[in-house]
Amino acid sequence: MMDNKVLLIILAIIISPVAVFIKEGLGKHFWLNIVLVILFVIPGILHALWLVTRKG
Repeated sequence: MMDNKVLLIILAIIISPVAVFIKEGLGKHFWLNIVLVILFVIPGILHALWLVTRKG
């Protein structure tokens, strides 16, 4: 379980939409992250990190 979270954090920093897709699927968070990455890279990374590290 911990290795999976570390991998998701690394993916969130490098290619955040992939990390969001693995964590949440093709939902609203995925599409929001795509828009954030296209317009503003840093907020897209922060959004992905928030999704990956939150509990639940």
